[in-house]
Amino acid sequence: MAQAAPRSATAATRSAMQGNRNRDTRPELAVRSAAHRLGLRFRVAARPLPGLRRTADLVFRPARVAVFVDGCYWHGCPEHLRLPSRNSAYWTAKIERNRARDADTDQRLRDEGWLAVHVWEHEDPLLAAERIRAEVIVRRSSGDRSRGAGNPREGLGGL
Repeated sequence: MAQAAPRSATAATRSAMQGNRNRDTRPELAVRSAAHRLGLRFRVAARPLPGLRRTADLVFRPARVAVFVDGCYWHGCPEHLRLPSRNSAYWTAKIERNRARDADTDQRLRDEGWLAVHVWEHEDPLLAAERIRAEVIVRRSSGDRSRGAGNPREGLGGL
């Protein structure tokens, strides 16, 4: 029988953490806006794989690229993560579970021919969008879309 994950220390902390958005965060909106300005068209908060109960922030189905805008705290950014001194065992375990889930998601996507692109929330949105655009162009031009025709309205606008 699986053991339940421990809870955060206080009701106030739990409430504050539950109030965090899981989509449409400022960093995500900035990356989406920059990507759109570069002519990229994509699905928002979509499941890249039908059987996978995880969503990507931006999904380019024809190119098979899934983009995740990762929060420095929640995904354990090596540059910015500072664990709280209170209940640190809980938060360390929580972030490790998030990292393990991210790695599992990336592997499942790879197994199906997808590319997972991760953008840290502290990255410059325009540079991130340019990196995403380059990946989408490479995958579309190399014909790396062996499974399914995709939606012609997604991907690169006029490119």
